[in-house]
Amino acid sequence: MAYINSIEYYLPNKSLSNKKISLEFPEWNVEKISSKTGIFERFIADENEFASDMAIKAANKIFKKNKYDKKLIDFFIYCTQSPDYLIPTTSCIIQDKLDLNKVGAFDFNLGCSGYIYGLSIAKGLISAGIATNILFITSETYSKFLNPKDKSNRTIFGDAASASIITKEKGICKIGNFQLGSDGSGFDNLIVKSSGVKGSKINNGLEKIDEFDNISSDRDLYMNGPAIFNFTGEFVPKLIYQYLEKNKISINEIDFFVFHQANKFMLNYLRKKIKIPKEKFIIELKNCGNTVSSTIPIALANIQEKNKLKPGSKVLLVGFGVGYSWGATLLNF
Repeated sequence: MAYINSIEYYLPNKSLSNKKISLEFPEWNVEKISSKTGIFERFIADENEFASDMAIKAANKIFKKNKYDKKLIDFFIYCTQSPDYLIPTTSCIIQDKLDLNKVGAFDFNLGCSGYIYGLSIAKGLISAGIATNILFITSETYSKFLNPKDKSNRTIFGDAASASIITKEKGICKIGNFQLGSDGSGFDNLIVKSSGVKGSKINNGLEKIDEFDNISSDRDLYMNGPAIFNFTGEFVPKLIYQYLEKNKISINEIDFFVFHQANKFMLNYLRKKIKIPKEKFIIELKNCGNTVSSTIPIALANIQEKNKLKPGSKVLLVGFGVGYSWGATLLNF
């Protein structure tokens, strides 16, 4: 068995409100942005603040707030698509800066389903007897990939990091079984084309304008919104039905559903399609936006802070997006 012991998160100091975006793009007024996305504010890393810096701040927060002895950590997992370098792995750099023991450490590159995958890896390491106390961090600075003139993506994405401690000993909730999947045929619907080794050969800085008047180049994050929406609408309901059937649990037995916090419109579409009661469906992106792999732990930390989670609560986590990739797991409190 594996348990989540604690969850914390870090948001950068710099805020980007809808009002600020509206001043840059007058055709997008404050009400239009908030009603469409459900986001009122997002936080943006400073020019010299990177995902690794935020990861360290999230880790220090979880150690301090929970009075957790970091010497107990015997493995470190880091999920990011914003590494400091291609070589070396950023997790080793973070391990040193956190002054952790000489523990096993690695990065994995995954976006919106990253938290689910990370929990599955942590549970596997604990089940195999390789680790007993795992520090798992998600950290992303998508803002550094966004073209300043790309109004759609700038309204959606925010920067953040989360830290979770996964333990063999009993914690706040037990991690259940997993359902994971991927479909790389849609890889180019959410992409930074000129990134990575192969992508570095594509170094076209020429800006293009899409049908929604968003401007970007191959050096920037590109998102095909309609394609992502169609993928989500098709695969997420299937994922949930398959998970519930495989684990012999009914949808009525779930107390809360915590999906990747993509945007309010997409979340409500999925909720209605799957017929999830509104009071059981968590939407927690109003004050931070879509923080990619950190959305699920941020939502969990927030509803825990609001005392919504009681002993015996069952919470279904569902991640989906860039890759494409998806995953689900059940937390038992």
